[in-house]
This record gives sequence, structure tokens and C-alpha cells, in this order.
Amino acid sequence: MGCSSCSTDKDGQPRGCKNNGTCGTDGCNKLTVFDWLSNMSPPNGEMQFDCVEVRFKNSRKEFFRNSENLSLSIGDIVATQAQSGHDIGMVTLVGELVKVQMKRKKVDFKDDALPKVYRKASQSDIDKWQKCRNREEEIKKRAREIAIILKLKMKISDVEFQGDGSKATFYYTAEERVDFRQLIKDMAKAFGIRIEMRQIGYRQEAQRLGGIGSCGRELCCSTWLTDFRSVSTSAARYQQLSLNPQKLAGQCGKLKCCLNYELDMYLDALKDFPSSDTRLHTEKGMAFCQKTDIFKATLWFSYKEDPANWHALSKEQVKEILEKNKKKEKVASLEEYAIENTVEEKVVFENVVGQDSLTRFDRPKGRNNRNKNKKRRNNRKRRPKNA
Repeated sequence: MGCSSCSTDKDGQPRGCKNNGTCGTDGCNKLTVFDWLSNMSPPNGEMQFDCVEVRFKNSRKEFFRNSENLSLSIGDIVATQAQSGHDIGMVTLVGELVKVQMKRKKVDFKDDALPKVYRKASQSDIDKWQKCRNREEEIKKRAREIAIILKLKMKISDVEFQGDGSKATFYYTAEERVDFRQLIKDMAKAFGIRIEMRQIGYRQEAQRLGGIGSCGRELCCSTWLTDFRSVSTSAARYQQLSLNPQKLAGQCGKLKCCLNYELDMYLDALKDFPSSDTRLHTEKGMAFCQKTDIFKATLWFSYKEDPANWHALSKEQVKEILEKNKKKEKVASLEEYAIENTVEEKVVFENVVGQDSLTRFDRPKGRNNRNKNKKRRNNRKRRPKNA
């Protein structure tokens, strides 16, 4: 991901801000909110809203009260209040739009217990913060080794340091409840910091780690998707997808979030369609629905005695037959309706070059080789011995 000024350079680094997702414009992460009120000043006599939005490590945002009336703008690095010590984050939103975001996230902006912004981060604070972030990969690897030694059935997926370096939060996934008391003791002794363990789901793990999906694009959860709606197999059934878990599951092992993207359109289209359990009564016998094509508005039916032969009927034709069946009338057969739907296929490709077949070079050449060998033998016999 990158903002508009982050075109890639020859060495793979962003050409614009060169910050790899932490640029001051806040345009390189999925939690970006466009400040459409940035060019407007508050009315006369009114103060600017005293709360700001701060982002931490591209996956967590919190709201803080600017009680010191600091002149903050998007991209400023600030020291904020934490449970113990202070944390370092980046301001992502200021002004009246913060109030809108707090209402959307159901955060009371009148709450006196709202954490505060201490100050703008000094250079020493930023250096210490960057040093802590550089240690995260090394500590994550060491924590995984300790968990393996203790034989804990858990996977530590990410580590997030507090800005002052006094605390680290370890995010992990596990199928069962894990007793990690000994793990916390060993990690606190090895790293010399306070440890907090936080369990997350498999979707949240894929969100933090990122990756490339089967569509060839970056994962939706790591680029723009923020809320995870439940996905069920019925979404695949409505869209007539094969229930293959290997194709329907994403990198998190759960059903893909994109199964919900077009589900509403399919549900609206299926309102006018007869049910898949529809049965048609004809003089030739009872017919069952075998397949439905929403885009072509076509349904395929087959007789109970002959399930191999399918007959294509339009949606209107099926409704017409159902109306007759309600009146206890039977149609002669499905073939009469299916003949009306037959359309002559147009030839897309014509052989204008005169080529007989695309596999003409694959024909066996055994006979020609035999004839050539016979001619060579006869020529050798005819030659005089003294020649």
C-alpha cells in the first residue's frame, strides 16, 4: 500500500515519503480517514474540538483528549497516556471529524476518564520508539522458541511494544485454552519488560500479518476491511459455488470474506426465481430442478425416470407451468418448452488458412518411415560390390 506520492523507486523503496507505511500524510495504511473538513476553520467564537485520533502500528486506533491545547496536525508524533508510562503514536485525525468518528465507534467524548495527550514527542522519544520497534521481530522469534520448549499449543503471531519500551503485548492464536503463566515468567526474565498476552482470532491474525490472496491482490483484511462479518456456507450455496473447502477458505483457514460481497445481489435476484425444490407435473412424468443460472434466468429440469437428460426452461416458462399445476392442469412435456429456447450457435472461428487440424503434426509417421527404410535397402542391394 502507498499514498499518492509513494511510487516505487529502483531499490523497491517508496520514492515519495520513504517511510514504508508510516508517512506523515497517513495515506499508507488501511485505517486512513479522509479529512474533508481540513480546509475549513471553525466558526467565530468556537474552539476546535479537543480530542484527537492517534494510530499505533497500523492496526490500532484510540482517541485522546488534547487537554494541553497543543497545536496538533495529521502526521505529528505524540506521547500519549497509557496504563503505566507513556505510549508513542501518530496523529491521524483532528477537528470536528474526530467527534463523528467517536460517535461511530460509540466512544463518549464527554467522558472525563478519556486518556490524554501529554506532549509532542521529542527526538529522544522517537529514537527510543524506533529502537523498540526494531526489536519486535527478534523478540517474537525468541518468544516462539520459549513456547515450543514449554510445549504450549499456541502461535505467537505479532508483538507490539509500548512507546517507552517498558511493556510488550504479544498477540497469539490458539484453539484451546492455554496456561501461559510460566511463559510470561520466562519471557519477563529473558526480555526484562512487562508482558501482556492478548488472544486474537484467525481473521485478526491474517489482518496483522498480511499476504496475497488467491485473486492475486493483497488481503482485504490487511488493506481496507475493518469489520469482520460472519461468513457461512449458505453464501456459497446461494452463489452456486462448489463447496470445496480448499477454494472457499482464505489464508486464515476460515471462509473468505469476499463471499459476502455479491451475496446481496444474488439474494435480490433469487427473489423472483422459483425454489430449487420446485417440481413440475407433466403428462410425461414429474420433473425436478437440477440447476439454476441466475444471470441467464434459466432453470434446468429432468424427469424422475430420466435424470441424465436436462431440459432448459426460462424463468417465465417455469412460472407458467407452475400456474397450470396449481389449477391441476398438466402440460404435455418439457420438450415443447425447451425447443423454444434452442438458439443456433454462431461460428466464432472459421478456417480461412486451409489448416486441416491443430493436431496434424501429432499423427504417427510409422508407414512413411517404413517405406523410406525399404527404399534404402533396395538401393544398397542394387549397388555393385566394386563401387
